[in-house]
Amino acid sequence: MSCAIRLIIAILLFLFAPGQDARDTVTSIVARIQRADFEDDRATLARVSAELAPFVDNSALASRVHYWRGFALWRRALNAQNEPTPPPGVEDDLTQAAAEFHKAFAIDPKFADAKGGEAYCLINLSVLHQKEPRGREWYVRSRALLDEALVAEPENPRLLWLLSGYEFYQPAESGGGPTKALSTQERALGLAQRQKGRTSDPLEPAWGEPELLMALAYTHLTLATPDVAAAERYAQRALALVPYWHFVRDILMQRIQNAKAKA
Repeated sequence: MSCAIRLIIAILLFLFAPGQDARDTVTSIVARIQRADFEDDRATLARVSAELAPFVDNSALASRVHYWRGFALWRRALNAQNEPTPPPGVEDDLTQAAAEFHKAFAIDPKFADAKGGEAYCLINLSVLHQKEPRGREWYVRSRALLDEALVAEPENPRLLWLLSGYEFYQPAESGGGPTKALSTQERALGLAQRQKGRTSDPLEPAWGEPELLMALAYTHLTLATPDVAAAERYAQRALALVPYWHFVRDILMQRIQNAKAKA
């Protein structure tokens, strides 16, 4: 089925279905987004983000629709950056994703996850343009957004996962570095596990545990003295939750095996 036909069907469902059917349709699309993210199915991520477009004017769903549209494009860009040479379109995806996240918390100012999403898109854009004035502007805006989100929800494991990314690349003399990131990731993993199942609404962000296990594996592998055994344990735990995760299964595990062979 072509993308155009899928979009027409989504529009018809929105126009002629009652409110609960609209929520069910959006919920189904969100599930496809999350699976496509793990599978590195970038074509589907672009398509399903477009399929959510008819629902942005639904006042009951709008903020979460914008969030998941942004999430799909954000993860499409992150998956693309795992390529040896990232394909064209990464910057466009990050820009559009940032705009969607911004719309989400403009509708719902208490939506901390949306602020975190925009923050991470902006930090990615700042890296792409780090030698330009706008790169610095994006970095400052990004960190301010994440700080605002963390003040509102200091025990949000997804926001702490994002924070650990900042810490990982921050110099140790400034209070950052891989060891600092590792501490944040371990704390966030505990929070994610304790909070599992608290969110019953599938449109509310509840991801985080697999991503934190992946981050812990990656960070252990990149320490000054890598802990390859710990990296492998965390990667295996991530795959136990998401066996079809392309990055962990096909890229990170291969790096771990290479490190084991070298050791």
